[in-house]
Order: sequence, then structure tokens, then C-alpha cells
Amino acid sequence: MMTRKNFLKAGAVLGAAAVAGKLTLDKLTPAREFSPNHQVTSDGITTRAIPSSGEQLPVVGMGSWRSFDVGESTEERAPLQEVLQLFFESGGRVLDSSPQYARSEKVIGDLSRELGITDELFMATKVWTEGEQDGVDQMNASFAKLGVETMDLMQVHNLIDWQIHLKTLREWKEQGRVRYIGVTHWEDDALDDLEKIMQNEPLDFVQIHYSIKEAEAEKRILPLAYDRGIAVLSNRPYASGKLFKAVKGRSLPDFATEMECESWGQLFLKFVISHPAVVSALPATSKPHHLLDNMGAAKGYLPTTADREKIRSFVENIL
Repeated sequence: MMTRKNFLKAGAVLGAAAVAGKLTLDKLTPAREFSPNHQVTSDGITTRAIPSSGEQLPVVGMGSWRSFDVGESTEERAPLQEVLQLFFESGGRVLDSSPQYARSEKVIGDLSRELGITDELFMATKVWTEGEQDGVDQMNASFAKLGVETMDLMQVHNLIDWQIHLKTLREWKEQGRVRYIGVTHWEDDALDDLEKIMQNEPLDFVQIHYSIKEAEAEKRILPLAYDRGIAVLSNRPYASGKLFKAVKGRSLPDFATEMECESWGQLFLKFVISHPAVVSALPATSKPHHLLDNMGAAKGYLPTTADREKIRSFVENIL
């Protein structure tokens, strides 16, 4: 059966050479100058390619920190099943979790299986422990909880014992157990270490915190990822809700309409996903109406460099 995931995988094989060639040319451009590199699906969803393969992913995905950490009752899980179904129906694919997120992996696995969409999603999770064998055991448990035989993306969470785990992940990638590998962090203090790893290790992905309020990654991490062909996933695109608190009670600026934004959330997300190094942003939610609003940012106009500075200037004057 040709699922949407398999179709995109097949397309990635054809696109990989073109992407590789593009990245070689882009490395010749001056620092901080980026070429447009997004596409739009027949459903109107903006996508961006994973540089190491050419596989296209929607620029808005979904995280699961806290939002999917619920029990087994129908009452607790029903809203999340609706969120997951709407996510898929709205063109979403990238779903990120971690063993650190308590019950989230198991809930995602159960609900995606009940909806029959497990094979359609781009499942991403992490290893969050020390020691080779503990890492292997934890990752095997994640496979079982999420209900997959092959993990789309396995990441070393917060760089914990990253040398040991990357060795295992490189072996698993060669064996076909994982399709992509990467590392993550969510604090500015870790960006120096992250930069060194990106410069010296073969990675497919890096996941970092990035928003208008938390934009330190723009200085080195995003340009480095772009130049080295490492896909960026953005966690905390709303700065853990701080951006919404800052604009509470305020009307959207007039230019938001020009950028096809219907809410503050869409404006914040479009700022993140309009950076060419960002393959997908990962807002987390347990509410269907928030999910639909998030996915709205993946459609329509994508801000230019000038637009991004206009958004940044306006929001920074509020913060």
C-alpha cells in the first residue's frame, strides 16, 4: 500500500541529489543570506526538505511535552484523539516525543494506532539516559510504546551521554532501525556545545528552542545548520507561552493580515518557520481549536526577511 509517508520517501530519493547540489552552492553565499527553499503541497501546506535526504516535511508539526501525558480513561484521551485526528487531517506529520514526557509516548502510540495513522506520521522521539545499555533499553521501549518497527527520527535528548548514544544510533541507522538521527537541547547555555557537535558529527537533525523571544540560535546555530545541511526542529516556538502573555488583550498589527495571519499564534509561528533552516516547528497542545490555529500557520504567505524584521521589531517593543 502506498501511504503518504511512503510516497514522500520515494520522492526524497529523487530529490536528494538536487538538495545536495543546492546546499553546495548555498555554502558559497555570504553569511546570513539564505535562498528560499520551501514548497507547497496540493493541499496548500508549506513544506521544507530534510537536507540529508530531500524528503519534504510540513513546516508545522506537534510536540507532546505535558499535553499528551494523560491516563487511560476515555475522558482523558478523547480530546487528544481529536487533536491527533485533526493534526493528520490538516496535513500534519511530524510528531515529537520523549521518555522524559512521562506517558506521552504510550498515549501517542495507542491513539495513532486506534486512528490507523501510525504509518502516516513522522515519529520522532529521544533517548534520555546515561550508559550504552540503558540507552538501548530505553530506545527499544520507545519503539514499543509508539508502535513502530522503524523510528523516523531518534534524537539524543539534551545532549545526555551524546557520544555513546550517537554511536548506537549510527549503527541503527545503517541497519535501518532508524531513518534519521539528531541531538536536542532547550537552553542557551548549551548552544556552544551544540555548535561543536554540529561541526564535527554527521547529523540529520538538531532540535533547539527558537522563537521571537528566544532567538539566540539565529546567531550561529541556524546558519551553521543551513550550511552543513542539518534539518532544524524548533521547540518552544511560543517561548512556553510567554509570548501569549505579552500580547494578551492586544490587537494584531495591520501587517499581520498582509501575512495571512489570523491570530497571534500564527504570527509567532510564521516568524519561526519562515527561517529557511527550520524544517518544522513543534508547538504542543491538547486543545483542538489551538491545533487548528497552529496548522493554519503552515498555509498561505510565508514572511520574507523584511517581514521577519517587521514582526521582530513590533513584538520586541511589547516584550
